Order: sequence, then structure tokens, then C-alpha cells
Amino acid sequence: MGEREFNAFVSQKISISPEIIILRIVPDGWELPEFKSGQYAVLGLPGSAPRTDMADREDTVADPEKFILRAYSVASASKQKEYLELYITLVRSGSLTPRIFAMKSGDKIHLAPKIKGVFTIDDLPPETNLILIGTGTGLAPYMSMTRSHLRLGENRKFAVIHGARHSWDLGYRSELMTLRNIADNFTYIPVVSRPGEEVVPWGGEVGYVQNIWERELIKNAWGFRPLPENTHIFLCGNPAMIESAVAVLGKAGFKEHSKKSPGEIHLEKYW
Repeated sequence: MGEREFNAFVSQKISISPEIIILRIVPDGWELPEFKSGQYAVLGLPGSAPRTDMADREDTVADPEKFILRAYSVASASKQKEYLELYITLVRSGSLTPRIFAMKSGDKIHLAPKIKGVFTIDDLPPETNLILIGTGTGLAPYMSMTRSHLRLGENRKFAVIHGARHSWDLGYRSELMTLRNIADNFTYIPVVSRPGEEVVPWGGEVGYVQNIWERELIKNAWGFRPLPENTHIFLCGNPAMIESAVAVLGKAGFKEHSKKSPGEIHLEKYW
């Protein structure tokens, strides 16, 4: 299968807000590969593909014959084989997302045949509690993780903390609230950073996701303090958030993970 060819198509495009979509992609004549929750897929469109009207003008005109390739975290469960689900935000000055936002159901796209990445929980001990902190579409890998690994009634605790500017940018909110209502071992905390711009007054948490740790909301929800020996923490999204969160968590004894020096903080920086 070549690197620069249409080999998949859009089966569904769901608008969360004008600048956030859920995209479902189906391979055309081939089967989705095995993958681990938290990994990413590479999409591609040629420079000749149209751009959404909401995009900025391109500084450099793209080569109409050359495919523009970008990586996006997978939101679908790792056992899902019917389609691949991606959670994408519009980068108005970008090369690929303005073209993706101009697509409609049935349009063809390139999907790399391998799904890659090491931002996964599969190799962690099954009893390890998980705190999954993300901003914007940094939520995508956590949807795959919860859809694949959350088991009702087990001792392992999950917490998803999702930050966005506005409530209407909180994708998957209904699904996560449902999980929170039916699973005693699941905590969901949506956080809005610009509550003053809400159409309807926001009654939830406000500020930045890293502040949730300092306010001990996870400790209150779980009934015990998350510690490095019983909890791993994943950070995905805005690099500024990640830098701040790593500093806050470091004071609590958590250490950034690397191959040479294993730790409890796992990072995936967007843009």
C-alpha cells in the first residue's frame, strides 16, 4: 500500500462546535490493524484538496500533487474494527486540518496502514490507578483508553480531567458523564477556562486542569490520596499545561517517565 494514495473514506463527520469535529474513517478494501489505546494514526490529503472557508489564507501554496500528512490520536476503542475515530480541532493556519474540515461523508482520504505511538497504558500493572489529564483534543487518547480498559466494579480507579475554553468545546462530555454516573471507579471532571463567555452560567469547575490536582479534587472523589506507588498520570495537549502540571506533580513525588528512567508521568504534547 503506497504512502501517497487514497485508501480510505470518511464514513461520518460529527461537528462538536464550528472548530471541533469527530471524524470516522473506514479503510477502503483493507482491514484496520491492531493497535493500542493511546496511539496515533496518520492522515493525508493532497495539496489540491479544498480548504474550509474558516481557514486562514495559506502563506505558501501547497503542491497540488503532494500529500500533506499529519498524526492524530485515535479515540476509538482498540477492539473497534468497523472504523477509526479521530477527534480533531481546526488549526486555521494549518495545512491539513482546514482541508479535513472541508470534507464530507463519502470523501476519500489517505490513512497510513500502521498505527503507532508509545503513549499507552497497556504495559502498566493492571491494578495501577490512572489520572488522564488533557486539554482540547488531547482528550482523544483517553477516550480510547476508557473505552478499551475501564471495567465496572473493579478496584482500579480512572479519572479523566478535560479542560477547554468553553463548555461547547468539551467533546464526548455526554459519554463521559454517563460513565461517571454508572461506574463507581470512574471520575470525570470537565474544566472551563473562560466561564464568563458562557451563554448559560457554568456550574462546573473553572480555571486550568493542573489546578484540579492542587485542589485535591481527585483525592476527594477517590477517598484516598493518589501516590506514585499506586497511580500513573497521563498529560496530553497544550505544552504549557504539561510543563505546569509536571512541576506541580513533581512536588507530590511523581516523576516524568522515560525509557532510561521509568516514572509515573507520561507526556504527549500537541502542537
